Amino acid sequence: MTIDWLNFTPWSALAGGALIGLAASIFALANGRIAGISGLLGSLLQRGAEGRGEKAAFLLGLLLAPLLWGLFASMPDIHFQSGSLGLIVAGVLVGIGTRYGAGCTSGHGVCGISRLSPRSLVATLCFMAAGFLTVFVLRHLLGG
Repeated sequence: MTIDWLNFTPWSALAGGALIGLAASIFALANGRIAGISGLLGSLLQRGAEGRGEKAAFLLGLLLAPLLWGLFASMPDIHFQSGSLGLIVAGVLVGIGTRYGAGCTSGHGVCGISRLSPRSLVATLCFMAAGFLTVFVLRHLLGG
């Protein structure tokens, strides 16, 4: 991955981060729940779960936001260095990790750390370390 430093502007990233924080804050204030995406999706798929409407609306907003962005600006090019099988395996491993870690990056990393949760801090450190280690092994030891 390379960064085009001549055209790099942090404003879109800053705005995106602020919008994520704002959405998570509004969701927590309005519903008294954490905006952990894996938890929202998991409970949306359960029968009889309460608050299905707001969970579905929140998740739908996540899917529609890039489409809305595409109306006003060009989407960035996305290049995967892995094939379809690699992406499927990665997705399954992330899914397993969210179950074992009782949450995902949004629940622990965004919402949990902002609430000063020690459990979320440990979980975030663990999945970030696992990600760093995975990239190191795949790129530098296995040459992928």
